[in-house]
Amino acid sequence: MVCATVLAAAIPASAPVAAAYARAGRKAGTPTTLERALLHSHELWATIDVCSPADQPDTVGIRGSMPGDTLKGAGKRAGEKMYMSFRLQYMSASGQWLDLAGGSSFVAVGSAASARQGGTSFDLKPVAGKPAVTLRGVVDFEWRRGRTVAVSAEQPTSAGHKSLAGADPADFSAATCVIG
Repeated sequence: MVCATVLAAAIPASAPVAAAYARAGRKAGTPTTLERALLHSHELWATIDVCSPADQPDTVGIRGSMPGDTLKGAGKRAGEKMYMSFRLQYMSASGQWLDLAGGSSFVAVGSAASARQGGTSFDLKPVAGKPAVTLRGVVDFEWRRGRTVAVSAEQPTSAGHKSLAGADPADFSAATCVIG
C-alpha cells in the first residue's frame, strides 16, 4: 500500500501514453513480431479496481494485466520475467494528467510463460476544504531477460476488465476515480 496526498506536488506527466519499445541494439520504433503481439494483446491492460468503497475509504487500487511471451505465432523467448510499476495521476485545472508523488517501483509478477496480473493500492489523504480530485492510474510494464528490458509499455487505466484478485466490489473496473 502506498500513501499519497491528493494534491501533492506534481511530477510532470511522462511522454504521451503509448507503447515504448526498448530492445538493446535495435532502433526504437521497429518492433518485432513478438513485440507487436505483446503490445496489441487483449491481455495488456490497466484498470482501477478499487475506488473509495465504504470498507476502504479514500483508497484507489490499480491492477494491470500483461501477456506472456508465448502468444500464438509470435515465437517465444525463454527465461523472460515480467514486471509492473503503478502510479496515480490527477486531472489538473488545465485538463492535463499529472503524476502524484509516491508511485511504486517495479515489482516482479512472474515468468513470461503465461499472462500475469498484479496490482497495488494507494491510501490517499484528501485535503480538507479542497474540491474532489479525478484520478487515473498508469501501469508501466516490462518484459526482461536478466537485467535487460526486452519490451516495455505503459497503459492508462480503462474500464471493462476482470481482476483476478483485489477488486472491491468483486467486479469493479473503471478508468477513473473521484476522491475528496
